[in-house]
Parts: sequence; structure tokens; C-alpha cells
Amino acid sequence: MALPDVLKSKLRIPVVGAPLFIVSHPPLVLAQCKAGIVGSFPALNARPEAQLDDWLAEITEELRNHDEKNPDRPAAPFAVNQIVHRSNKRLEHDLGMCVKYKVPIVISSLGAVPEVNDAIHSYGGIVLHDIINNRHANSAIRKGADGLIAVAAGAGGHAGPLSPFALVQEIREWFDGPLLLSGAIANGGAILAAQAMGADLAYIGSPFIATDEARAIDGYKQMIVDSTSTDIVYSNYFTGIHGNYLKPSIAKAGMDPEHLPEADPSKMDFEAATTGAKAWKDIWGCGQGIAAIKEIVPAGELVTRLEREYHAAKAKLCAG
Repeated sequence: MALPDVLKSKLRIPVVGAPLFIVSHPPLVLAQCKAGIVGSFPALNARPEAQLDDWLAEITEELRNHDEKNPDRPAAPFAVNQIVHRSNKRLEHDLGMCVKYKVPIVISSLGAVPEVNDAIHSYGGIVLHDIINNRHANSAIRKGADGLIAVAAGAGGHAGPLSPFALVQEIREWFDGPLLLSGAIANGGAILAAQAMGADLAYIGSPFIATDEARAIDGYKQMIVDSTSTDIVYSNYFTGIHGNYLKPSIAKAGMDPEHLPEADPSKMDFEAATTGAKAWKDIWGCGQGIAAIKEIVPAGELVTRLEREYHAAKAKLCAG
């Protein structure tokens, strides 16, 4: 099945910038979109909830102005991530804001709900649902999602345990719609590899934390630059759901990253994790691909690097 126009017509390279908790906000989203990739942010990053109206107005207006001034190179569309978990008491309000501004792409997480899909479809938007296994993928499509985000082993933040090869292979046995892949994708060669194994687009988060526009403290950005895959630990201790985190941030908080206890998934409160809990705020999420991140740069410069590497990898492959 061909990709919907919103996922291909204005993209410089086949990349969606993943929504980063606490870190993503309008300056980063706008920089990503103007650079030619889909920019996104979690609705819960806008606090208090009334701020979401302001953010969506700002992003919508700024992208419209950009397109008027740059008709030969319009901005890519943006996306909003909605947490569908029962702990998110703001879902109804935030979904209403997405409908009001006709957000072109909504990324749903931690729960596939037909009502969310119906609301976005009411004005022509599309819903991409992130999943960590084939069973969740089947459920999401049955309930009306338009596409899938396969969150494989090595992805930053909440991530699944499966190899991207296994996960994409199983999904492509029955699903020919939009498929994005997440998991340690941090250079242009990895973007091409994601397509080669069957994904349509790469879903990239961690490299954008180490950008000028990201709403992350300097210590977080520098820790990413200084770290490699050996500095990542996979644990469910902080939110009840397994995710990848920077070991140095765990040690800095006074815990032993090599001996973290197991948590009770039923006690997860994702909304609280964005305000006062240690996860995301003090314990920093990051993917295994961070060895490719050598410096803190503007988001547009990072996209340019990814584009250069992507085309170089494709040329090398074709020449062989």
C-alpha cells in the first residue's frame, strides 16, 4: 500500500522525529519540520493543559508562515503524541485540541482506542500507533490505526525487547500499510537499513535530545555526547514499563544501575512521570545508537548530516 501523502510529499528524508518526554517543545518541532522531517511532541509536555492550545496555535501559524515564504521547500507536517493509558486524565481535553487544530498526524501510545482514531479521522488526520510486538500491532490495526511504529530493542525511553529484524518481519507478513521503525537509528545508513528490511520510515529520537533546540538541560545533552551503547541500561524500575536509560544519570541519582529492582507495571502513572517522578526528569532516557552522536548541534544540522549519510549509504550499496 502506498504511503499517505502526509508521510511522503514534503519529507526531505524518510524520518519522523520521535516525541521526547519533557524534551520536545515548539522550538524543536518547528526546527525539525522546517528541516524536512516530521517533528513531534507529547501532548503532556504542555503544562498546564491550557498551554497545549498555545503550542498548537504557535506551531500551526509558524509552519503556515514558513510555507508562504518558502513555496519551493515547504515544511514537513508535525505530529502530537497522545498517551492513551488510563493514568492520563487529560486525554479527552488534549484530543479535543488536536481536533481543533486538525493536527495532521497523531501518535498514540500505551493503549489502542477506536474513539481516538475516530476523532482524528473526522477531519482527515492519520493515527500511527506504537507497538513492541506483533500482537499489539494486530490489535492497533483492528481498532482503526492507520499505521504502526515498531519500537524495537535499543530504542530510547520505553522500548520492546525484540530485534528490529524479527519485529518488522512478523508485521510485514500481514500488514502492508505505513510502518515506522524505532531502535538505535542514529545515522543515515541505519535509516536506509530500516527501509531495506521493510519499514517505510525511520523513527528517531535520542539524537535530537543533543540539539540546540531541545528542552533538555546541558548535562543531559553532554551525557549523550559522552556515552556509548554500553552506558545504556534496560529496566522497568522507573515507570513500571521497560525502557532504556543512561547509566550515568542513574548513578548520579544515587542508585546502582547494574542492580535495579523490578517494578510493578500496574502502578505505572505516566502522567505523574512528567511532573515529579524521577523518570525522564532525573533519570534520562536514551537509545543504544548514541555512539553516533558526537556533538550538540542545531536540529537542522543534524538532519543535514542524516541526509548526507543516507544518500552516501544508498550510493555505496548501489555501486556494490
